[in-house]
Amino acid sequence: MKYLLTDQETERLRFRLLQDNDFDEWTNLFKEDHVAEFLGLDPKLSPSQLCQAWYDKTNNRYDKQLGGMNVLIDKKTHRFVGQSGLLVQNIDNEERLEVGYSILPEFWKQGYAYEAALKCKNYAFENSFADSLVSVIHFDNIGSEKVALKNGMIFEKITDEVFNVFSITKQVWMDQKR
Repeated sequence: MKYLLTDQETERLRFRLLQDNDFDEWTNLFKEDHVAEFLGLDPKLSPSQLCQAWYDKTNNRYDKQLGGMNVLIDKKTHRFVGQSGLLVQNIDNEERLEVGYSILPEFWKQGYAYEAALKCKNYAFENSFADSLVSVIHFDNIGSEKVALKNGMIFEKITDEVFNVFSITKQVWMDQKR
């Protein structure tokens, strides 16, 4: 499936598709304050309902070839760390390819989001999926903003009043690699 990083690896992570038996572990993300808002989901839903909405959205992306989030497995411990992937998004009536990442709280601030986001960016540009990439981040999500900036992206604009769009072009990426 185009855009999915299934079976790709980084130094510490292996990418694979989301599976039904990941549900309980992934529900832990939605127990954290503000995660629903950060992911554009209804904060009034329970953690289980939020996880189900996430699954529905992910499976819809897989089915419609709109990219999707891959599960991130720590290669050393074999633990589920989070999800990351390339997502086809409609931003202000324009189709864009997004580098997305969500990490389980117990693994925050350990570099996993950046490691996964870097792999997604490189994979997208190496396979000529797009001439530019974005990361769409809720304006209160400072951790994800730091990941986008470290990943070479710059602030582009605000969309939907609460999301900042960060972007990088393939040309800038090539210049950074030199």
